[in-house]
Amino acid sequence: MSEPLIVSISGVRGIVGESLDASAALRFAQALAATLEPGAVTLSADSRPSGRWLMRLASAVLESAGREVIELGVIPTPTVGVAVRHLGAAGGLHVTASHNPAPYNGLKLFGPDGRVLPAGPAGRIRDAYIGTEKFLPARWDGCGRVRSCGEATQWHAEAVLQAAAADGILEPIRQAKFRVLVDGNGGAGGPLALQLLRELGVEAIGWQCEPDGNFVHPPEPTAENLESLGPVVREARVDLAFVLDPDADRLALMDSDGRFPSEEYTLALAADGILSRRPGPLVINLSTSRLSEGVAKARGCACVRTPVGEAHVVDGMIANQAILGGEGNGGVMDPRVGWVRDPFVGMTLVLGSLALSGRRLQEAIAALPPQVIIKDKTPLQKEKLPGWLAALKGHWPTWAADERDGLRLECAEGWIQVRASNTEPIARIIAESSSGEEARGWIREAIGLMPR
Repeated sequence: MSEPLIVSISGVRGIVGESLDASAALRFAQALAATLEPGAVTLSADSRPSGRWLMRLASAVLESAGREVIELGVIPTPTVGVAVRHLGAAGGLHVTASHNPAPYNGLKLFGPDGRVLPAGPAGRIRDAYIGTEKFLPARWDGCGRVRSCGEATQWHAEAVLQAAAADGILEPIRQAKFRVLVDGNGGAGGPLALQLLRELGVEAIGWQCEPDGNFVHPPEPTAENLESLGPVVREARVDLAFVLDPDADRLALMDSDGRFPSEEYTLALAADGILSRRPGPLVINLSTSRLSEGVAKARGCACVRTPVGEAHVVDGMIANQAILGGEGNGGVMDPRVGWVRDPFVGMTLVLGSLALSGRRLQEAIAALPPQVIIKDKTPLQKEKLPGWLAALKGHWPTWAADERDGLRLECAEGWIQVRASNTEPIARIIAESSSGEEARGWIREAIGLMPR
């Protein structure tokens, strides 16, 4: 049985040819055209082959609704945000399924400030999509026009380089003469990654960096999925490797021995370099490792936590005038570049941190306090969630409780969080401690407390 189409404030996502078909994409583009403020709409995609016909369909719909369409082509997700702001567009439609497997695709929405649409306006588009309204095309003399723009990735690279120069890390990176492998995995980010690194003075070796949608390993950058990459990295004799997901909004690291240290280290190392030069608040979500929090505190900086989700982190960054923000999945955000998780920012800041410290990646990781974060999940009937969360609070009564996003309980030794998935009948459980066995034990205890 095929999976249903997932419709949320983030857009739509499904299996192409099954839950995501032409009629679903057509109506969603109509809802977007009818709901956004007046103005042009950018249109782009990641490298999945189905993105080509989805873009053409969306372009025709937007044009028929009287919208000017600015086609950006195959580009990374964070580049959309840069382009929307640069062009003064009313918003953007990006065809992507992020880190989901190859059969999937989806449609993601951006607002005029270049961020993924927040709950209010995104909810209006979702409601229009699932409602019964009939969308009428513009009059014969009111149709929009289509034009192409091929400069978005260059604008993005320039913004990252300007930020690096302002932070005083551009020349240290160039002087360090890094040799780096980039695993683009057939996604949209390979070309920009190679371009940026070479402009940083890095010897960049591309691996599967053609944006052809051919994923040679499962697309989500996890330890299990990257096992086959270790020998490639060792054979290349590089200082480190950068790994991108298909739409290039997450960054994973591998050291020169081909070891994957956990995606949590991306944000921690990026923050360590920048906060030492430009102190200020760091914003992370409730599911992100203490590694990043510890880096901020060691630099005398505040660390603010938000509910899970890029939009919540962006809201927190704006409210706290943050220097940097991100999530433990390898997402890094610099507000000077954009309000989207940006691996190109992450690459530059990680290299800057290593260049300033003179450490290898292995040494920089070893210098951070040891933390082990375990991410698990379990089947969940949502009606049992309130009773389960109450049982968890009763089980650990002295632990500090945060109920903004499920339940997060914290003590001196670590923390555990339980939250219901928005898209699956499961609960996600994350625990962190200096001992992996202790973290796993907390997860076993938590699952054992679920009402039967």
